[in-house]
Amino acid sequence: MSQLEALSFEAAYAELESIVTRLDAGDLPLEDSVTLFERGKRLSEYCQRLLDQAELRITQIGADA
Repeated sequence: MSQLEALSFEAAYAELESIVTRLDAGDLPLEDSVTLFERGKRLSEYCQRLLDQAELRITQIGADA
C-alpha cells in the first residue's frame, strides 16, 4: 500500500487544502513550491479516484435496487 492509499479521502482532501493554502500564500522558495505542487497533484488525483469509485458503487447499488 502506498503512502497515499493509507489516507482516507477526508485526510487526503484536508492535506490538499493545506497545500493550496500554502501555495496561495506565495512565500515559499521555488523548489518547495514545486514539491508541494507535485504532492498536491498526486493528492488531487487520488481524491478523484476515490470519488469515482464511490460514484460507481452508488450507481451499482441503484441498479441492483
